[in-house]
Amino acid sequence: MHALDALRGFALCGIIFVNIPQTLDMMPVLGDAPEVLRLFVVGRFYPIFFLLFGVGFGLFLRSAAKRTDRPRPLLVRRLVALGVVGALHHLLQPGEVLLPFAVTGLLVLLPLSFCSGRVNLVVGLLLTVLGLVAGVGGLGLLPGLFVLGFAFAQLGVATRLPERTTALVVSSVVAAVVAAGSYWVVVHSGAAEGVTRRVGLLFSFSMAAAYAAAFLALLAVPVLGSALTALLAPLGRLALTNYLSATLLFVALGTALGLPGSSHWAVATALGAGILLAQAVWSPLWTRHFRYGPAEWAWRCVTYWRWLPARVAPADGASR
Repeated sequence: MHALDALRGFALCGIIFVNIPQTLDMMPVLGDAPEVLRLFVVGRFYPIFFLLFGVGFGLFLRSAAKRTDRPRPLLVRRLVALGVVGALHHLLQPGEVLLPFAVTGLLVLLPLSFCSGRVNLVVGLLLTVLGLVAGVGGLGLLPGLFVLGFAFAQLGVATRLPERTTALVVSSVVAAVVAAGSYWVVVHSGAAEGVTRRVGLLFSFSMAAAYAAAFLALLAVPVLGSALTALLAPLGRLALTNYLSATLLFVALGTALGLPGSSHWAVATALGAGILLAQAVWSPLWTRHFRYGPAEWAWRCVTYWRWLPARVAPADGASR
């Protein structure tokens, strides 16, 4: 679970550098962005976020099934609450993902929760391929990756994957090769726009897969893995809180710094790095005393429709 939290924290570190220019209307958002941002960041981290949210819902449903005979009403309440938060968040960050997460969860994930993990694995793969072929943008991958993550949780793959270091390294290399080939097609092949748009989406998807697999493999390196986990796992455990608070911070601070409508990429990058640094400092301090982040705790209380303890018991604190 620490590995999945760290991977989620890693994804948050990339997402903020895309959310800032998109939300603050730094136009053209990508046209004059630094090459390093367009090549290595844009579209590379949201697929990881999509997959991990699917994993999270799968783990939640499995945990809820141990507490009640009717876990799906809890899942529905959890998704509806997420949709409400997403709708409010949309007022500050148009194009945010929490509302699509909730809608996709209700329309796609909930019906498929009655299916086995093997069935959902096949459905998730088909939906992901369909999203790539359709070429409708990053959100086109959401249903497939959501279901894939859910299937990974059902089959126990999500919790075993960080231990498969060799498979992760091979997967990262294969994904990187696919990304390199996709990049060549987009930049040098002279293919039609419709083709390059779809191949460009494949490029983003394969880059995200390479990042995720390589990151999980690095966690197996003793000293480096421990450092990455200590730094990023608390950030990922408080993913919802950090995602929402980042928006509040960069909208207020970005406006004060004159970012809306500008092309001040260095300032935007520095702002994103500063917010991440602050969150990297406060997240472990918070988790030392509380079980959940503020947003996660409220979400959990609404899900179970009762007041839940938030503070870490002394024994829990020692174990953490």
